[in-house]
Amino acid sequence: MSYSVVFAETATRQLTAIRDYIADAADPDIAAAYVDAIVEHCLSLETFPHRGSRRDDLRPGLRTIGFRRRVVIIFDADDATLGVTIHGVFYGGQDFESALAEG
Repeated sequence: MSYSVVFAETATRQLTAIRDYIADAADPDIAAAYVDAIVEHCLSLETFPHRGSRRDDLRPGLRTIGFRRRVVIIFDADDATLGVTIHGVFYGGQDFESALAEG
């Protein structure tokens, strides 16, 4: 059984911001490769969508997984629709808990 993975608009904006930040600090090619690797990690949730830590304290059904110790990916998996939604991609210690509490 395979799930479909979609990115919320917020997550897409965050990926763009990560790419821009790394491109400014290092190199555009490095930035593109890093963001591509994050996206591939997210897409791997189509096979095992219930990985990560449950964060029902933030929102029912919400989960988090890390990527290379610098990124936290926020998502949920819906068994009824076989869908995974990536809600956020937080880089470099950003406070995702406060961001989710704000809306």
